[in-house]
Amino acid sequence: MSPAIAVEGLIKQYGDNYALNGLNLEVQAGTVLGLLGPNGAGKTTTVRVLTTLLKPDGGRAWVDGFDVARQPRAVRQRIGVSGQETAVEPLLTGWENLELFGRLHRLGRRGARRRAQELLEQFDLTTAATRLTKNYSGGMRRRLDLAVSLITRPSILFLDEPTTGLDPRSRSATWEMIADLVSAGTTLLLTTQYLEEADQLADLIAVVDHGHVIAQGTADELKTQINGDRIEVVLRDRELLPLAAAILDRVGAGEAVVTPSERRVTVMARHEPGLLAYVLRELDAAAVQLEDVGLRRPTLDDVFLSLTGRPADTTAMCDKELVAA
Repeated sequence: MSPAIAVEGLIKQYGDNYALNGLNLEVQAGTVLGLLGPNGAGKTTTVRVLTTLLKPDGGRAWVDGFDVARQPRAVRQRIGVSGQETAVEPLLTGWENLELFGRLHRLGRRGARRRAQELLEQFDLTTAATRLTKNYSGGMRRRLDLAVSLITRPSILFLDEPTTGLDPRSRSATWEMIADLVSAGTTLLLTTQYLEEADQLADLIAVVDHGHVIAQGTADELKTQINGDRIEVVLRDRELLPLAAAILDRVGAGEAVVTPSERRVTVMARHEPGLLAYVLRELDAAAVQLEDVGLRRPTLDDVFLSLTGRPADTTAMCDKELVAA
């Protein structure tokens, strides 16, 4: 079976900078590919090329068998897109937004109204249907935007960081809606900076950095690439974080990550019997008192740090620099 999305050697260049530099991807029909990467890695550019909003400078890409550069109209007829910024009109009601997009997609007056009603019910927006969307909460606007992307019942859906800025409850609700769409047979390419989101939703994860894929596999497959354990300690005294970090640096496979707001120090270390006991002895000898300690198997966060050289939560690195200063 041909993949629903196929990308070969995709290139997009801006002056001397490459947003995409030989990107290769495949997404099988009815599955979810999570595109994971730091800011500027090329995730959004990939989505914009695949949805015909940008023309590539090299390579080729196909969506549902159609060439995105040579057959853009056919591609647009088969996809739905929800970007980082919602596309809904704030001065229209939820109902009016859906009806407008239905008419723009040539569903006709009756067809647009019928589809609007179906989507309002599907996304639990019937009670807010007659309210202006400028008065919607962030989670409601995101649900409406997702509903708009499904006006034409697309077989392939592109979601570019769909839960950015949402509170945990709204994010969880969005995940449930996305899971329902996939279970109904929708193929999904999802870009995200939330590792938990990729872990929850994606059948396959591709880690992108500097415009190309640097690793790909299931969440479990990526985690097994890291030969080591995660050591975490939570201190009683925030002032001793630099000292604790220096001790963990001595045993770590990489630099320890400090999160001052949680008084936490984390490091990936080689898998070795007795290593945690050694760390505890060193911390005790330095009079570093702990509130919590843990030895854990790698997470997607550790995979991300190992592959890109920086944590997914960039505030953690900034926090460490502030402590060191």
